[in-house]
Amino acid sequence: MNLMTEEEEEEEVILVDENDKPIGTMPKLAAHLAGKFHRAFSVFVFNSAGELLLQQRAADKYHSAGKWTNTCCSHPRPGELTADAANRRLQEEMGMECELSPVFSFSYTAELENGLIENEYDHVYFGSTDTLPVPNPEEVAAFQYISMEALEHRLQQDPTAYTEWLKICFDQVMEHKKNRIKF
Repeated sequence: MNLMTEEEEEEEVILVDENDKPIGTMPKLAAHLAGKFHRAFSVFVFNSAGELLLQQRAADKYHSAGKWTNTCCSHPRPGELTADAANRRLQEEMGMECELSPVFSFSYTAELENGLIENEYDHVYFGSTDTLPVPNPEEVAAFQYISMEALEHRLQQDPTAYTEWLKICFDQVMEHKKNRIKF
């Protein structure tokens, strides 16, 4: 089992009810082991060609290691606004900044390897920039830009190469991207 760093083990997530109202906090690993419903966010950054910036999670991440996923994702800390957390993690994971806009939220539950359970109220943010990322190698093994159509095909051809949350929210991301002003 890939273990969390000491810092990750001490980090807490915000437990929420079905309406995203905070009801407490819990250490991140404990929340994932117990499958507790908590707040999360997912960032999708597109370039001017409309391609999505994907990252491949580092090989030593405590879950979903080596899988391809959206630009970045994580959890806000207790007392931290979700939008601020999304901007913080975009910088920490991908070494980049861009204006992020909230687009939609969704809830999901997924069983992962190592007995972990994702049970999240996930806030989705879109951003647009042609700035290239400078990924943190402790977080990100690789990155690529891809059209949404090509990603849709890859998700169908090799679903195990991608994170659960990306597969679950992909159709909504595609729909919202189509309905937004062109990048």
